Amino acid sequence: MNRTELRKKKIGVLLGGTSSEREVSLRSGTAVFKALKGRGYKATAIDASGDLCAKLKRSGIDIAFVVLHGGHGENGAVQGLLEVMDIPYTGSGVLASALAMDKEASKKIFLHHGIPVPPFVILRGPLQGKGLPAMPAGIPLVVKPAAEGSSVGVEIVKEPARLRRALKKAFSYGERVIIEGYIKGKEVQIGILNNKILGGVEVRPSLEFYSYEAKYTAGLTEYIFPPELDGKTYHRAQDVALQAHTALGCRGATRVDLIIGPRGNPYVLEVNTIPGMTETSLLPKIARQAGLQFPDLLEEILGGIVAG
Repeated sequence: MNRTELRKKKIGVLLGGTSSEREVSLRSGTAVFKALKGRGYKATAIDASGDLCAKLKRSGIDIAFVVLHGGHGENGAVQGLLEVMDIPYTGSGVLASALAMDKEASKKIFLHHGIPVPPFVILRGPLQGKGLPAMPAGIPLVVKPAAEGSSVGVEIVKEPARLRRALKKAFSYGERVIIEGYIKGKEVQIGILNNKILGGVEVRPSLEFYSYEAKYTAGLTEYIFPPELDGKTYHRAQDVALQAHTALGCRGATRVDLIIGPRGNPYVLEVNTIPGMTETSLLPKIARQAGLQFPDLLEEILGGIVAG
C-alpha cells in the first residue's frame, strides 16, 4: 500500500498506558501524532489507560501505531489485543514483544544463538533474609528488574554493603531481578528498521550510566555519530545487534543496546521493541543521521507493517 492509500486510513496512535514509563510514552506518542497529522494522515491519539478495548472499538481505527513503553504496551499484551480485534499494528508481534521485555527470557535466547551477553544470575524474590547466590563477577555489579524498560530500577553497585538496598529497589518492580557482571566500556545503541541496520550512536552520559534521568533530560548525555569505534568493531556491533533482533523475531523499528568491552567485544544488554520517540530519543537521532527525518521514519515504520 502506497502513502496515498495510507493517508485514507485512520491511524490510532496508542500512547500513555499504565506502566512506570507512562510520561515518556505520552511525550513519544504526542510527537508521533503531531508528525503524522503534519504529513496529512488521519491520525487520532488514544490513551491506552482504562478500557482500551472499548476505546479501540469507538475509535474506528484501521491501523494502530503503538508508542507504548513498558508494561502491557510493550510486553505483548496490547499486541495480542490488537490481533484479536484484527487491527494491524506497528512493531514486533506478541511473542517477540514478550521475549524482548523479559530480560531473563531474552538473555537465554541470546545465549542459545551464541550472542554475547554480560555474565548474569537471576534472583527470584522477595529475599526475606535469604542468602545471596554466587555472583556472576566481582564488584561492581549491575542490578536491574527483569521486566522493566528505560533503565527503570537499574543500579550499579560498587560496594558490597549496598547490594541488598539495590536488590530491594529492583524487587519493588517485580518478582525477578537480574544481577549482571559490570562491563566497563562504551555504550552503543544500534537502530534497526525493517530488518536492516539503520545506524548507530555512542552515548556518553554525564551521570554514572545511561539512566532514566540521562535518557530523558536534555543536556545530560553526549551523542557521538557514528560511535568512536574502529571499523571492524563497529561492524561487529551492528552484526550482533541484528542477530539479537532476528533471534527474538522482532520486526519494524527496534533499538539494540550494547556495551563494547575493553577488547572491542560487543555484549547485548537488551532489545527495545518500541524505542522512544521524544526529542532526546536515540532512534530518531540515528534515523536523521541516515537521512530520514522524523516523519519519514514514521512512514517507513507504517509501510513496513502494511507490507507485512
